[in-house]
Amino acid sequence: MSFNSRSSSNRRSEYRLFISHSWEYSDEYNRMVELLRDYPNFSFRNYSVPKVDEIDADTEEELEQALREDQIKPATVVIILGGMYVAHSKWIKKETILAEIESKPILGVIPRGNEQMPNFVEDHADQIVGWQGKSVVEGIRDLAD
Repeated sequence: MSFNSRSSSNRRSEYRLFISHSWEYSDEYNRMVELLRDYPNFSFRNYSVPKVDEIDADTEEELEQALREDQIKPATVVIILGGMYVAHSKWIKKETILAEIESKPILGVIPRGNEQMPNFVEDHADQIVGWQGKSVVEGIRDLAD
């Protein structure tokens, strides 16, 4: 028996997650949210910004400030879905840097069918997992608990 592992009774009852994603690739985001919702004995609050509920900001600076204060700062863990589009997304990179500034652990998730992550995610993630419910949830718990 390992004394370093936390029992399920010592785990958080709810995890606050910010899932960084590109709206152009929202199918991946939606699949990740479903995967987490369907996972047994796992509860989370989603601090991500869905396309249907955009942040009301007039400038990039206002948008960045709102992301930092309202989405990333309250999150327990920031998840980056590691599709190749990450390398070309200015906002995913900004969200990642904001997560680091706020000292939030970053979990990189390798998309199904991929064997590696974009270098940017590898360089910034505290942990990288595959796209399986058990791997993602264990990664979240490892980083948050």
